[in-house]
Amino acid sequence: MRINGKTVLVCDCEKTMPLAGGGLAKACAAAGAEGAPELETQLCRAQLGNFQRAILGEDPVLVACTQEAPLFTEVAAEDNPQAGLAFTNIRERAGWSEEAEAAAPKIAALLAEAALDVAPTPSVAFESQGVCLVYGRDEQAIEAAKQLAGRLEVTVLLSEPDEVAAPRVMDVPVFSGRIVQARGHLGKFGITVNGYAPAKAASRRQLDFEAPRDNAFSECDLILDLTGGTPLFQDHARRDGYLRPDPGNPAAVQKAIFEVAELVGEFEKPRYIDYDASICAHGRSRKTGCTRCLDLCPLGAITPDGDAVAIDPFVCAGCGACASVCPTGAATYQLPPVETLFERLKTLLGAYRAAGGGHPVLLVHDGRHGEELISLMARYGRGLPARVLPFAVNEVTQLGFDVLAAALAYGAEQVVLLAGPDKAGELTGLAQQIGLAETVLAGLGYGGGRIHLIDEPDPEAVEARLYGLEARPEMPAGSFLPLGGKRTRTLLALRQLHDEAPEPVEVLPLPEGAPFGAIEVDTQGCTLCLACVGACPTGALLDDPERPWLGFNQSACVQCGLCRNTCPESVIALKPQIDFTGEAQGAVTLNEAEPFHCVRCGKPFGVARSIERIVERLAGQHSMFLEGDQVERIMMCEDCRVVVQFEAPDAPFKGAERPRPRTTDDYLREREIEEARAEVLAGRKTEGRPGREDED
Repeated sequence: MRINGKTVLVCDCEKTMPLAGGGLAKACAAAGAEGAPELETQLCRAQLGNFQRAILGEDPVLVACTQEAPLFTEVAAEDNPQAGLAFTNIRERAGWSEEAEAAAPKIAALLAEAALDVAPTPSVAFESQGVCLVYGRDEQAIEAAKQLAGRLEVTVLLSEPDEVAAPRVMDVPVFSGRIVQARGHLGKFGITVNGYAPAKAASRRQLDFEAPRDNAFSECDLILDLTGGTPLFQDHARRDGYLRPDPGNPAAVQKAIFEVAELVGEFEKPRYIDYDASICAHGRSRKTGCTRCLDLCPLGAITPDGDAVAIDPFVCAGCGACASVCPTGAATYQLPPVETLFERLKTLLGAYRAAGGGHPVLLVHDGRHGEELISLMARYGRGLPARVLPFAVNEVTQLGFDVLAAALAYGAEQVVLLAGPDKAGELTGLAQQIGLAETVLAGLGYGGGRIHLIDEPDPEAVEARLYGLEARPEMPAGSFLPLGGKRTRTLLALRQLHDEAPEPVEVLPLPEGAPFGAIEVDTQGCTLCLACVGACPTGALLDDPERPWLGFNQSACVQCGLCRNTCPESVIALKPQIDFTGEAQGAVTLNEAEPFHCVRCGKPFGVARSIERIVERLAGQHSMFLEGDQVERIMMCEDCRVVVQFEAPDAPFKGAERPRPRTTDDYLREREIEEARAEVLAGRKTEGRPGREDED
């Protein structure tokens, strides 16, 4: 069987999965597979030769087994190192279930999704030279440093060095001090220490230290924190190069020592976030608008950077909360690339429907907590229901409203988000996105309660929740292509949901903070200064260079508030909503006025009523506008105003008339004049001289 140009090998794992019969073949054919699947029974053992023959072909190979992936990879490395290999798990996710007999559409969908090509994710490189700081309180830190001294360049810093026995041999440098500030990452930490002092060489019974000093700064590649106090970093467990075991747990301390000893050399990790500052709505002209990513980042990897933000890829641990809530798509998650994520979603749900599946429930999970729970449910419980389609992502918190809307628009009846215990305290952004999606569903008549967040660590509790989901009216399955940026993809999904909605509405109000909406302008107070147009980062606010006009394109507005914060008259208010009418797709007029015409040259400029109001308030009332000609300058364009100012007899910068510049022609003309004068004088002298005849 071939799917998407890949040879697919399916094994029933020694008949522990009911795959025999025509059900799977029919489902795979309906989902777009070429040819019927040849079921293996023991592909990893007795039928390994079938795998070896497959990898010698020209097509990449997809194996429907992840447990034996190391074996298959090893065999491929020996027989054909160039073979393209991919793996997917249909056993724990579908075949090992009490509803396995009905899981053929689900298996066909999982195979179709796994056969997609996944674009690689960019990475960032770390380099550690092995310079390690052991930060502790007592002899435990010194002993840990001695264990590491053979592998790393170690320094000990004691925060509470009272009554610490002096070591017999000072084979690691020891200092006292308290870290008051720490920053950085693996290979590049920077610390500021107060009370910094080296140990005295003459310490006898206990360590004595030199005179301390504050604000000492140092750098290192690694930090082993054995103080047991407040962590040096937010979300310290995900700060690469910073290890903080419980000092009261010797096993944990020893494990941390082993781990830190291996952190020497070059390392790579994914560059999780792609950031485009040109469409960021954080700020304009020192006015702050959107701060969603700054508010949610658990590691402090995002910091303000003028009118944009800066994302440190070395600190970022990839939770994806910033990409989830970013209204413009300036922050985009790259593991996997967002295009791949939407293509997987469309393929999985579309293949399931095509294969005859109904009432699909999309189970979104990560590769750590989620995979483990699914495995435990399959091995010791009832397994996943046949209509529950597992969808693996790197982090559940990376999902935003755009993905949730697309899942529902592609036909997911319900969406279940499975969050692990490591996400405690990081679900605020995800909860906001769920709330927005539920508001849209309820407003369009689909009903609420279609999106569920489960953070249970117990597989039995999760299993009970999944089997307890009541079937809801099915969602219409769209087939739109997820083209364009985040905004465009979201609007495509919303349009699909609206077109098939049980209760379509033209305008759907949204809660405050939603990234869709209009703005309201008090036209009586608006002077059409158009400062809001320059502040708008998405081009939702428009102007016309030919006339005083303020326009608005609602489809581009992300409700960042920069226009409201910039408006000098404070006449702009945000109105969160989704407008499904055609009017929202084009420009509408918010305010307009007649231009004022310059009284000197007739050029249109400014707003007529504003100029007239200024003249009314200043004429005869201000010392600079007491005379008629002074008042007229207010009614002139910027060019004429300057000309008239310099033509006035009392112009403050007026001086004597400047001499005309001399040119080459002037010099040549003067030379000709002098030469002609000389000729005239010479002729007069000749006429006045007596001739020889007279002399004779």
